[in-house]
Amino acid sequence: METHEVVAPAADVDQVLSFRKDCTMDTHEVAAPAADVDQEKAKPDISHVEKLREQQAMPEVDPEIERRITRKFDLHIMPWLFGIWLLAFIDRSNIGNAAIDGLKTDLDIATGTKFNIALLVFYIPYILVDIPSNWIVKRIRAGFYLPALITAWGIVSTCVGFTRSFAGLVVTRMLLGLFEGGLLGGIVIYLAMFYRRHQMMYRIGLFYCAAPLSGAFGGFLATGLAKIRYHGYNRWPWIFFIEGAITVVFGVICFFMMPHTPAQAKFLSGEERAVAMHRMMIDSHGATTVEDVNEEKFQWHWVKMALLAPQTIFCSLAWFFLLVPLYSYSLFLPTIITGMGYETTTAQLLTVPPYVLSFILVLVTSYSSDRIKGRGPIMVAGCIVAIAGYIMLLVAKENSVTYAGTFLVAAGVFPSSPIVMGWLSNNLAPHYVRATGIGFEIAFANCAAFIASFIYLSKDAPRYLLGHSLSLAALVLCLITVCTQMMYCRWENRKRERGDRDDRLQYDAEHLLGHRHPAFRYTL
Repeated sequence: METHEVVAPAADVDQVLSFRKDCTMDTHEVAAPAADVDQEKAKPDISHVEKLREQQAMPEVDPEIERRITRKFDLHIMPWLFGIWLLAFIDRSNIGNAAIDGLKTDLDIATGTKFNIALLVFYIPYILVDIPSNWIVKRIRAGFYLPALITAWGIVSTCVGFTRSFAGLVVTRMLLGLFEGGLLGGIVIYLAMFYRRHQMMYRIGLFYCAAPLSGAFGGFLATGLAKIRYHGYNRWPWIFFIEGAITVVFGVICFFMMPHTPAQAKFLSGEERAVAMHRMMIDSHGATTVEDVNEEKFQWHWVKMALLAPQTIFCSLAWFFLLVPLYSYSLFLPTIITGMGYETTTAQLLTVPPYVLSFILVLVTSYSSDRIKGRGPIMVAGCIVAIAGYIMLLVAKENSVTYAGTFLVAAGVFPSSPIVMGWLSNNLAPHYVRATGIGFEIAFANCAAFIASFIYLSKDAPRYLLGHSLSLAALVLCLITVCTQMMYCRWENRKRERGDRDDRLQYDAEHLLGHRHPAFRYTL
């Protein structure tokens, strides 16, 4: 049987059909006599608008079934996404651990900007593949595509350990970026196929908290692996050998465990599959006219809508400014702590506590964000906390104050990063609009790596005033952008509540409105 068919036990067939009959309505057809079609389209009166709005009304699903479905998705999807992102972030940032364990010396890149260039080239293919990768997630089937990506980058990460030259390091870093490029957007798009909009943020937080945890876990792991000396491979290569091999094994397991869409989730009953698809239709508020995401077709209309949406521009800018401090922090925290005068092993271990704090805060803020159905206010708080951290790093004269500043930076930037992704995902619809917008957001925002990779230079040690100052400035710009987007979303929602956007329904084109539909409300 083909994997895209909905498989239901024979006893469930009548129940599923009955459920669809009772709980689904056609949201895009306008009931009008054939002879009156032209007249109806030419008549933009309020009765026409009310008629279309009545057709958008659909009954909610049983809360108990809803909870059961959500619980099953959490158990069968989230552990694998958490593991994927944990290993992805370890494999991306472990070069920072390797740098203080002999990589720079062995590859003769301890001086100048060669190490910074090796960090930078990762993001070139990473940026280029974001949007096209998101387009093909559904076509290739996400349950195969995402595991294929992590398996490939695990192989490449392992090969970094064999590198004996600067050129070899550059090539492997570029390949790593190529395979990791479609991952983050792919995961967000994948989650949006299964969860309602205001369930999304907590789930994004559940997988994204692996990023700060990877810093803590990676620091411990690197401390032990860097002591290995075997067959001419001493210290840092073993960080890549072992961590890359773990990623490959995990990727292969994911091939057999991850469902493609709710319609293809074998762990759901036939009724649960029907409800899972129906609740996504309800949650779209007119932004889509199909229950099964597999039925949605690619159109360039959706691409244009995504790229011209103000919320895409605001979120992309906000995340760009946020990633300047986040990436520089992830890549250079061991270097910053070493600059305080600590030995290599001690510095590795001191990177762990700030990441543990971030891990906890990502979970807390993501959960809180879904509870209040708000994204911007939490990002504002995070920016303020991180700004305070960088001020401490700039003015501190004692190691204790400097180290405390690293906690505040981590506490501010890591929780804000998943929230800005979830914010855009909430405010774009349907699938291909969301896929394009998130792909653009990730591609644009990751251009921040061109700045982050070069603001902490060896000549600025040990205080790194340039890096701290630029990170502080980026956070101030992020704060301004987030506040502006909140004002825009509130203004647009009020326009829709007053009926100022109802004219968009006049010409029976609601099936192409997506998030511009008057019934759709933006998340603040």
